[in-house]
Amino acid sequence: MRDTALGLEVRQLQVRFGEFTALHDMSFSLAPGESLGLVGESGSGKSTVLRAICGLVPRAAGEVRLLGDGELPAPGSKAFRRQVQMVFQDPYGSLHPRQTVDRMLAEPLLIHGIGEAEARITAVLEAVGLGSSYRFRYAHQLSGGQRQRVAIARALILEPQLLLLDEPTSALDASVQAEVLNLLEALRRERGLSFLMVSHDLAVVTHLCERVMVMQRGREVETLAAVDLAQGRVGQDYTRSLMRAAEGFVRS
Repeated sequence: MRDTALGLEVRQLQVRFGEFTALHDMSFSLAPGESLGLVGESGSGKSTVLRAICGLVPRAAGEVRLLGDGELPAPGSKAFRRQVQMVFQDPYGSLHPRQTVDRMLAEPLLIHGIGEAEARITAVLEAVGLGSSYRFRYAHQLSGGQRQRVAIARALILEPQLLLLDEPTSALDASVQAEVLNLLEALRRERGLSFLMVSHDLAVVTHLCERVMVMQRGREVETLAAVDLAQGRVGQDYTRSLMRAAEGFVRS
């Protein structure tokens, strides 16, 4: 495990699906140990950014590279995938229905040739608040919040330094959302992680992230400090419209 967190730099990223351009020359940076949120309406390209970074969709153009000390792995490499892990939106769909929790957590260790599987699995389950009694359960035996904790454990089992979080609480009940957000915040602090988080919920992003990038139609609208967004100090009309649409976010 690295001693320090890793950051990220994205330059002029383009993603196309046939004739449709999903991302137009996106550029931004994430400092080591920082948390950056991506917000915007559905179809703005937020999740596509994460998928392009981790190689789930092809880049038409642009550059992605890690920031940090020492020799850094190239995007797409096995070493890159060990350092950069993703937590998906839907805990019901992201876990294999025919595998136990133990097997789902052991598989990344096997792929990367990492030993001491039993100790690592026990430790990571404890870290996400589940414990070893959940090792041999199947996904259908878990609640939504427990499934997302398993998904987080699966992302953490390789001891990455950067987590890509794609709407990690949107499929959960409000009370469970708060529990998972508090867990993510504690894990970031304890492990010195960097977060790149996608969400449609402005309150969630301002709770977990230090900076926020607003997106529309595959382009950056503006980037600002989370505290400025929370207090309405924004520069673009589109951002104001997002705030008005976020019921309960703007306080009179």
